[in-house]
Amino acid sequence: MAQNKNAQLRYKALDQCFSNFYKKFYIDDLIEFCSKVLSEHYAKSMSVSRRQIFDDIDFMKSEAGFEAPIESYKEGRKVYYRYSEKDFSILKKPLNPTELITLNKALETLNRMNSLPGFDWVNSIQTKLKSGLDLDKTNQQIISFEENEFLKGIEFLNSLYQYIIQKQCLEIYYKSFKSESESTFVISPYYLKQYNNRWFLFGWNHQFENIQNLALDRILKIEYSNEKYIINETDFNEYFEDIIGVTNDKSAEVQNIKIQLSDNIIPYIISKPIHGSQKISGNILTLELKINYELETLVLSYGENMKVIEPQILVDKIKNRVNKTSNFY
Repeated sequence: MAQNKNAQLRYKALDQCFSNFYKKFYIDDLIEFCSKVLSEHYAKSMSVSRRQIFDDIDFMKSEAGFEAPIESYKEGRKVYYRYSEKDFSILKKPLNPTELITLNKALETLNRMNSLPGFDWVNSIQTKLKSGLDLDKTNQQIISFEENEFLKGIEFLNSLYQYIIQKQCLEIYYKSFKSESESTFVISPYYLKQYNNRWFLFGWNHQFENIQNLALDRILKIEYSNEKYIINETDFNEYFEDIIGVTNDKSAEVQNIKIQLSDNIIPYIISKPIHGSQKISGNILTLELKINYELETLVLSYGENMKVIEPQILVDKIKNRVNKTSNFY
């Protein structure tokens, strides 16, 4: 059986069903759940046949598959399916030879992209894959990556990606940190961005008629909207050019920012630039940016190693936040 993308999605969906010892999954339940997973993944209606589910179960039980201990339990005239071993999951199984060969081929393809302009990110992807797959034949972990496995909202990431590709207008139920009640936004989704280990969706808010960013960890629910999708006219490379982070007040002006650096932090700022506009002369760092909350937070994160000199509006903002902090102690 060809292990294409649809099949892998079905296997993972079935694995969730068979691992659930608190619900009985009959064949119709398995069909419904797999169809739902595929539909959410591709952002369009998809269905799975009864025959396909039975074929998937046979494959998962086979040596060529996962040797999954799937058992059928008769209840009256109906049959439900479940793993006979509570701790079993196909996600815990090591990759089989066919999967390793496929991934090695993918790594070879990525390797050929290394020298192409704009593809320097490939190096970190290759390293991460090799680390996770243990392709370098070592049992000792020698590298780790900053990933938050408990990050809320990450389950929306793939479906939002597909909605963007499909140009599907959405109704998003959302609750910000500042609000005690939830809001509902009709959004034409355009862009996904990760910042500070959080994911954000950017799209056109149909009510306010502007670009809005929504943190995925504050999204409660996503549903289809019947409103017409508004085509994106925003160049997101330009959108993020004059800011740190994700907050872009279109009415704000770019400011010439000067910051005094301590001697010990200068090498660090040189090796890890804050922004593409940065220049360092002596111990003075200059930036051309819009002032936003993320910039303030970044400056404060360096503590006594950074002192804002100008503009005065940023000096006052930093001073105000420092005073509020000191009042806690």
